[in-house]
Amino acid sequence: MTNTSSLRRLVLPVLVLMLAALSGLVLFTGGSSGAADTTTTTDVVAADTVAEANAQALISPAPVISPAPDSKSSTTSKSPKVAYQTTVKNAGTPNSSVRVFRDGNLVGYGNRDISYWTPNKKLAPFGEALYQQNCASCHGNNADGVPADGTPGAFPNLRGLGPATIDFWIESGRMPAANPREVQAIRKNPRLTHTQALAVVAYVNSLSPATPYIPRVNRLASSDTSDGFALFALNCAACHTITGGGDALADNTYAPSLRNIPATQVAEAIRTGPGNMPRFTGNLTDAQVRNIVGYVSINIQHPVNPGGFGLGGLGPVAEGFIALLLGVGVLALVGFWIGDRT
Repeated sequence: MTNTSSLRRLVLPVLVLMLAALSGLVLFTGGSSGAADTTTTTDVVAADTVAEANAQALISPAPVISPAPDSKSSTTSKSPKVAYQTTVKNAGTPNSSVRVFRDGNLVGYGNRDISYWTPNKKLAPFGEALYQQNCASCHGNNADGVPADGTPGAFPNLRGLGPATIDFWIESGRMPAANPREVQAIRKNPRLTHTQALAVVAYVNSLSPATPYIPRVNRLASSDTSDGFALFALNCAACHTITGGGDALADNTYAPSLRNIPATQVAEAIRTGPGNMPRFTGNLTDAQVRNIVGYVSINIQHPVNPGGFGLGGLGPVAEGFIALLLGVGVLALVGFWIGDRT
C-alpha cells in the first residue's frame, strides 16, 4: 500500500518533467532561431503568356569564365560604371581575371571562383511592363525614386545599383514590398517568377548600366568550408549568430536566418550589403566569398549532428537546457523518491 502511494505521488513531478522535455524538443528541433524570416505566399503577377515565353527564350546561362585573356568583340568595348568601387582584383567588380564582351558590351566577368553575369538586354521591354505594374508606384516611372508624403528619397533611386542588387531584392521576395512603410522588408515567397525578375533587372540596368552583376558561385561543393567558417565567424556571426540562425538588431530590425537562403542570394548579399548589412566589396576576394557561401550552404544549411539531435543548432543554450532537464530534473525526482520512502 505504501509503495502504491509513493508511486502516485511521483506521477505529478514526472508529468511536469515530461512536459518540459517535450516543450524543449519542439522548441530546439524546429530548425530556426533568432529572428526568422516570415514566409508568406503571394499571388504571382499575371504576365502575357507569349511575352513570358519569349523572355524565357532569351535567358541564357552565365558566360563561361575561365582563366584566359579578355575577350573583346569590339575596339570600343568598355565596362559600365561600378556601383561599389574597389581596386582589389577579383573582388566583385570588372577588374577581374576575365572579362567577356559581346557587341562591345560587358556581359560577364569573374574567375574560377565566381562568375558574374547580367540578363540579356533584350529582356528590357518585357521588364519595363512588369516594372510599371509592380515597382513604379514607389520607385517612380523612371526608377529614380519618388517622394513619400513630401519626404524626398523615401523610396530609393534604383538607377546605377547594378543587376545583383535588383535581383537580390526581387528574387528574395522582399520586393515588391507588402508594406512599403515597414522598417525592414520581410523575406517571403517571390511575387515575380525567375524569368520576370530577370526581365525587371534587365530593364532597370538598361537605364543606367552598372556593376556588380549577378554572381554564380562555381564549384561550391569543393569550397574550403574551414576557411569559410573562419571568415563567417569574423565577419557575419556578430549579427547572424555563429549558427546562422539570425538575431534581433536595433530599432525593430533583425539579421535574417541563413538556413534556407540560395547560394546566389548569399553571394549577392555579401557583395551588395542589403538593408543594415555591410557591403563586403574590396575586403573579401571572390575566393573568400565562395568559401563563405560554401560554409553557409553546406555546414549551416545541412549540418551534421553526431550526437543525434541538432537541438536547433543553438549550441550552449539548448545543450544547457537539456543538461538541466535531465541532470537536475532526474536527480530531483530521485531525491524526491528517496525522501518519500524514508
